[in-house]
Amino acid sequence: MSETKQQNREPAPSVRRGGAAAAVGGLVAAGAGLAAAEVAAVPVGPAAAPLTAVGGAVIDLVPRPLKEFAVQAFGTTDKAVLLGGMIAVLAVAAALVGAAARRRPWVGGAGAGALAAVAAVAALSRPDAGPLAVLPALLGGAAAYLVLRLLLHAVGPPARSAEPERGAGGTRGTGAEPTGEESGGEEPAEAEPAGAAAGAGPGEGFDRRRFVLLAGAAAAVSAGAAAGARAYASRTGAGAEQSMRFALPRPASPARPVPDGADLEIAGLAPFFTPTEDFYRIDTALAVPRIDAGRWSLRLHGAGARERVFTFRDLLDRSDLAERDITLTCVSNPVGGSYAGNARWIGVPLAALLREAGVRPPSEGGPADQLVSRSSDGMTIGTPVEDVMDGRDALLALGMNGRPLPAEHGFPVRMVVPGLYGYVSACKWLTELELTTFDAFDAYWVPRGWSARGPIKVQSRIDTPRDGASAGPGGVTVAGVAWAQHTGIGRVEVRVDGGAWREARLAEEATADTWRQWVFDWEGAEPGEHVLAVRATTADGRVQTAREAPPAPDGATGHHEVRVTVA
Repeated sequence: MSETKQQNREPAPSVRRGGAAAAVGGLVAAGAGLAAAEVAAVPVGPAAAPLTAVGGAVIDLVPRPLKEFAVQAFGTTDKAVLLGGMIAVLAVAAALVGAAARRRPWVGGAGAGALAAVAAVAALSRPDAGPLAVLPALLGGAAAYLVLRLLLHAVGPPARSAEPERGAGGTRGTGAEPTGEESGGEEPAEAEPAGAAAGAGPGEGFDRRRFVLLAGAAAAVSAGAAAGARAYASRTGAGAEQSMRFALPRPASPARPVPDGADLEIAGLAPFFTPTEDFYRIDTALAVPRIDAGRWSLRLHGAGARERVFTFRDLLDRSDLAERDITLTCVSNPVGGSYAGNARWIGVPLAALLREAGVRPPSEGGPADQLVSRSSDGMTIGTPVEDVMDGRDALLALGMNGRPLPAEHGFPVRMVVPGLYGYVSACKWLTELELTTFDAFDAYWVPRGWSARGPIKVQSRIDTPRDGASAGPGGVTVAGVAWAQHTGIGRVEVRVDGGAWREARLAEEATADTWRQWVFDWEGAEPGEHVLAVRATTADGRVQTAREAPPAPDGATGHHEVRVTVA
């Protein structure tokens, strides 16, 4: 085959640029679709926006091991990682659809329709979703398709083959005699029409200038629309932000003063009170609910309860508000993990509220053994009725560390129950309390493989020195925290290199519901690598087990160890 013919079969640069531009068109179209959906979600609700809806559905559907991996690997950034991954997948899909739609226009419509259908189904799966929840997905899909068609028109169709079809006689064209190379001679050169280098016919070339202008304009309009939708949503949510600006009332039952010596104030050791901005947050909400306390209400109903509805003002004006120091722990916390925090809470005693509605615990003949709390985002959490009515300081919390609850931690009202992991007690953005039974209803986490009841397990942690740290020879300060909420810590021991357990010095105890700091003076530390381990014993004599178990299904166990190099 001649060199001229080989060159004619290779795509011209403008053809290759056209293919890349089609992929870019797919990306721009996807962005336009998301922007249109954001605008449509303003009156419908943020939960109907495609990324939020699909992300929520993914969180609900992924198996427990994958959830555990995400929490362990990414911690409190797991939601950002999920959204980033979704955007990356969408970008790849959009680019592929754009490139394919240049040759087969129907692919553009099918791709936009498929993505819109996924988003619509996800939106309908969200709690309290109405029929209008599909509107953002449908409008977003339509916008993406229209923008893609517009940009592909600017790109133009792919090049048509410059070679004629073979005839019935095996020759090119309509059956003419073979010439040139096919007959053993040299193929004659022909004049090349204008535009043939691009392989395009009249009107079919890639107009780069027009494409860039259209794509840039579409991207700019999409960005502006999305920003405007977010700004409008934030303005309409001003009532929610404004309702958070109030002074907490003086509690009828203030917290006991923290005793001197409860905070050892050692560098590297977690402080007694966890600053609100550092308090862990583990939940399934991709978008933090912004709730106007002036419009909020809490419904209490169910077996053995006289139905009642409370406004935020009803709770705020109660004469029995209590202030308590309580440590919360997430069931996903691994041994030595950071998903634990101690705060000062103010709120309504939950047991008193239930008794006013006629609720009796099972030990007094009450028909309900489970209190199901429901969040504004649809989360359900099941708490043993006996536990919230056995005398412990279970609260419907209104404030945290002296200020109204932050939105991220459950404003306007959340539950706090000492002695139980958060997944069975700490419902945020609370809207409903229902009295039922564990046999009649499974809360959100139970079908996903977690235990229906989650009492706190005794845990201890080494905060300093950190794992992998270096220390000088001689004396080394080892310190950390231990907790067994609603029971209290009676002793903490430290072991060096598998030797005998040696008792650490405990900080003063504030209450049995808070964690307790401890410190161990490691004297005579010799050069080399060493392993430090810690274990705690509860106030009633239960020793922390050495048996290692993962967080699922009801909390991790084992001894926390760190490796330290003394040099």
